[in-house]
Amino acid sequence: MLERLDHDIFLFLNSIHSPWWDKFMSLVSAKLTWVPLYLIILVLLALKYKRSFLIIIPLIILTITASDQLSVHAFKEVFQRFRPCHEPVLEGLVHTVNGRCGGLYGFVSSHAANSFAAAVLSLGLMKKKWFTALILFWAALVSYSRIYLGVHYPGDVLGGAMLGALIGYGFLSVFLLMDERLIYNSNFFRTGKGKDVDN
Repeated sequence: MLERLDHDIFLFLNSIHSPWWDKFMSLVSAKLTWVPLYLIILVLLALKYKRSFLIIIPLIILTITASDQLSVHAFKEVFQRFRPCHEPVLEGLVHTVNGRCGGLYGFVSSHAANSFAAAVLSLGLMKKKWFTALILFWAALVSYSRIYLGVHYPGDVLGGAMLGALIGYGFLSVFLLMDERLIYNSNFFRTGKGKDVDN
């Protein structure tokens, strides 16, 4: 029942396409497209956290690595659910761009997992309303592009988003528990003006 619903929603969303949107969604889905955004986020975090930024860099790397590897080894290789563009029962019904389909299995979407892991971690660190809206829109757009391109079902994307959000929140929680001396001047950890953390 749920799988049939997933197929139906996918076919509806995937059927809404045009040559212009093909190019746009391909660009959205490409990893290098967002390098400028990543650099801007890193600069903002460096300005906000100063010394603590030395902790944040490996934390970001670990977050994305964990979401990427878990989405593949703990989900794709375990559940082995065909991508829609590889699904025999949908042959001839799936719109792809330039015939690109990716690996055989699609649950969960690594793009969605990585995007939401980065989004949750960074919005938790930034704590700005405008940034929260922007980064969640970005993660949702990247995730939707995978449906548009015919390489993931909505269920793949939703599962990836949930996995990524949990991983991002988990690593954010780790950061919250780090040595308070290194992050005492950040907005997150300011527990009182002039408080001596040794007391």
